[in-house]
Amino acid sequence: MFRTIASFWTWFVLGALIFFGLPTLAIVLVITWPFDRGRYLTGRLFRQIAVLTVTLNPLWRFRWTGTRPADPRRPYVVVSNHESFADILLLSHLPWEMKWLSKAEIMRIPFLGWCMHLAGDIPIWRGKMESARDAMGVALETLKRRVSVMIFPEGTRSPSDQMLPFKDGAFRLAIEAGVPILPLVLTGTRDALAKHDWRMNPARATVMVLDPIETTGLTLNDVTALKERVRTVIAQARERLRAQA
Repeated sequence: MFRTIASFWTWFVLGALIFFGLPTLAIVLVITWPFDRGRYLTGRLFRQIAVLTVTLNPLWRFRWTGTRPADPRRPYVVVSNHESFADILLLSHLPWEMKWLSKAEIMRIPFLGWCMHLAGDIPIWRGKMESARDAMGVALETLKRRVSVMIFPEGTRSPSDQMLPFKDGAFRLAIEAGVPILPLVLTGTRDALAKHDWRMNPARATVMVLDPIETTGLTLNDVTALKERVRTVIAQARERLRAQA
């Protein structure tokens, strides 16, 4: 019973914060637009909705660890394993802004999608090559504005405890933009919120920031090698983090 009540409360809090946060985001965007075309400040404000939601959830304890990038405005292509919808709430705790490559279906949800558009997140229709090209073009412009881009290279949440193969897009983007890959590894979110279940479970989740991987000197011929290198780094760190837990 407590789990059901806590879950209902948390979804209510999230919905209320999104509803009342929408006009605030719009005002901040208008005020900061002349000097913040990358929507850095608007995005940071939007991520605090997730942080506050987790803080008010009695079932969850989320944290981040690792080394924060020395310059939060140095752009990275940030990649992470993907276990649950709760990943988004966990990754929002990281103390710098990044724009998310998100399923377009999510960004069409009233209020939530409107907030994501205001924050500068990037929609992509799965399975549509033209949409993928457009999304990568927007991501490239975002990196040029000195704002990082966050991509789940598995493409979707893994249905099992095993990581899915990584797709090429994030690594091609990093090489084309000449920016480093910033790998993240997260654990605990699969327990926090199971797929197709609105009720939450007691959970402790952690996201660890790993060392950046430079792409200087790489060409598109190196996409596969870079992709496999990053996947290996994340998989190994994931096992270490689980062992510590």
